Amino acid sequence: MLDVAAFLESLSGLPVESHQAGEVILRKGHATGKLYILKQGAVEVLDGGRRISQASTPGAVFGELGVLLDRPPMADVRVLEPSTFYVAHGKVFLRVHREAALHVAMVLARRLVAVHADLDAVRDRAPDTPHDRALEQMVDAVDRSLHQPLR
Repeated sequence: MLDVAAFLESLSGLPVESHQAGEVILRKGHATGKLYILKQGAVEVLDGGRRISQASTPGAVFGELGVLLDRPPMADVRVLEPSTFYVAHGKVFLRVHREAALHVAMVLARRLVAVHADLDAVRDRAPDTPHDRALEQMVDAVDRSLHQPLR
């Protein structure tokens, strides 16, 4: 398991950005090429104005999908309280900084495990009616898509 404190210490040479509550550091659809690693503070992740998650744990990573896939962010990230972030630019950082690449991989793996658990919970709660069988088929399709290579 990666020691988050040691990981954060290894980032000490990176630029640090400070942001105030209410600032949006990543905007859905607007590529920045930046990877934000929370040093201290709290943020929320919004999609269409709806909160889909929040984070206040040092080492939380934002913008990684955009950096890895050369795509703009899929959600907004808004600061909830005064926060500081280590900021890295592009894939080169992940190629050079192996601890950061491993950390990002672990974050993504935890998210994938959580999605699978959520999908299993939806399947378990769905009653056996024609409408809910359609829901179960949709959940199965989403679950299968998580195993498909990206195009």
